[in-house]
Amino acid sequence: MLSENADAEMPSPAFLRLFQETLAEPGTLAATRLRDFLEALPAAVYTTDAAGRITFYNEPAAVLWGCRPELGRSEWCGSWRLYWPDGRSLPHDQCPMAVALKERRPVRGAEAVAERPDGSRIPFIPFPTPLFDDTGDLVGAVNVLVDISERKKAEEQLRLMAREIDHRSRNLAATVHALIDMTTADSVPEYVVRLKGRLSALSRTQSLLAEGRWSGADLRRLVEVETAPYRADDATRVRATGPRVLLPESMAQALSMTLHEMGTNAVKHGALSVPAGFVALDWRHGPDGTLFLRWAEYGGPPVQPPARRGFGTRLIETAIRGQLGGDLRVAWNPAGLICNISVPMTP
Repeated sequence: MLSENADAEMPSPAFLRLFQETLAEPGTLAATRLRDFLEALPAAVYTTDAAGRITFYNEPAAVLWGCRPELGRSEWCGSWRLYWPDGRSLPHDQCPMAVALKERRPVRGAEAVAERPDGSRIPFIPFPTPLFDDTGDLVGAVNVLVDISERKKAEEQLRLMAREIDHRSRNLAATVHALIDMTTADSVPEYVVRLKGRLSALSRTQSLLAEGRWSGADLRRLVEVETAPYRADDATRVRATGPRVLLPESMAQALSMTLHEMGTNAVKHGALSVPAGFVALDWRHGPDGTLFLRWAEYGGPPVQPPARRGFGTRLIETAIRGQLGGDLRVAWNPAGLICNISVPMTP
């Protein structure tokens, strides 16, 4: 539905008559200067006679259309094909310029899409304005076509960003709720400490992803951030080696929580509970792209399998097997715990 914007500023009738008369006299100095001016404009401009036949167009119009309509024969608009913004075909004799001429009024507030002969499409806003002589008879029209391709791209990016933010917010809220529901402790203070630690690990991962503009998180950087509390006084307490790996968002979150739980367990019961203990953490790519990660503890107290599976163990299994479709193998060796993780890298 085309609409008229009554508040739009309109050129005076005298100016429009002068415009039409000047273009109608090719070869005069005034006509030459006017045409040079129209060619210099960054917007597409064209004119028609009263019957809708195109009488003039500037170079930006030809670029927008992707073709050069025949003057005096092509009607209404020089576009090869026209469409409404929703994709429906727009016949040339129903386009905004045709409406302006048939209804003898300027048309504002319309949008359309021009298809070029090569198949590319350009969204634009037309500003068709009818031209009248001194007696009030219709003599033609002038139209300005404004390319809004960049605006449409920006609008689409905003829509995608809004959907992505909504998706991330829902995922984050679900993760937080799961942590709250599944965290257990023998006392309220212990519960608070455990929950704060897990939420902090989640927050650190979100910060890393934000640093990378949500394109992923570097595994080495993730390891450094999650093990920083254990290396505050001695960098050799956690020894990490491996190639650069860019982790997708879901994998980064799952491995972050896994590293947090492994580190917490090592501080309480494993190698990091004694001054001489340390953790060796390394990773590599398999021939099929699978990521292999190994957590090995050395120098700690003798290790014994736990009497029951705690929340940390269940969280790790859920993250590795449930979320990432990977595999987890834990060896409770007396000399130190060893955990081997393998996860398929998503494309």
